[in-house]
Amino acid sequence: MSDIQEQIRELYAAAASRLVSQLFAITGDYAEAQDVVQDAFVRALARPGRFGQVEHPEAWLRTVALNIARSRHRRRMVFARLALSGQLDGGQRGAPGMSPDHVALVSALQRLPRPAREAVVLYHIADMTVADVAETLGCSVEAVKTRLVRARRALAVGLDDTADITTVRPGIVNKRGSLHA
Repeated sequence: MSDIQEQIRELYAAAASRLVSQLFAITGDYAEAQDVVQDAFVRALARPGRFGQVEHPEAWLRTVALNIARSRHRRRMVFARLALSGQLDGGQRGAPGMSPDHVALVSALQRLPRPAREAVVLYHIADMTVADVAETLGCSVEAVKTRLVRARRALAVGLDDTADITTVRPGIVNKRGSLHA
């Protein structure tokens, strides 16, 4: 096994579940999140030379997985249009085995516009800085801050006060139970 393959294997052991969690919060589909993270690691293995030049491997994999999720989302939108036209029958999505609070949070995240949802997940769940989120999403720091503020307002309305989101991801809420920036 080459050094790069060993590095990817170690990174998979350390970061795959974290990346799946982040992509699940973005996609709302646990199986989809697993698939896109798996595809990101496959791309790393397929291009060991490129992966070896990456300064921040986990950030690179997150970006690749996010891009894969976006591409799949676009394809699903085409599929949905076909299904709505009566040409196809759409399937159901779900995430079995999740706590009710986790499901409530992901459901609330799904009601956000995709750019806001991506910013919230990368900032609060991936624990990235605003500048890193801006770089990952290819937008300005101000745009990320605006997305976060608007998303927090929407989530405050959308989440039931009884949901304990600290059990979903400890550390993303302050002592009063509000999402922090």
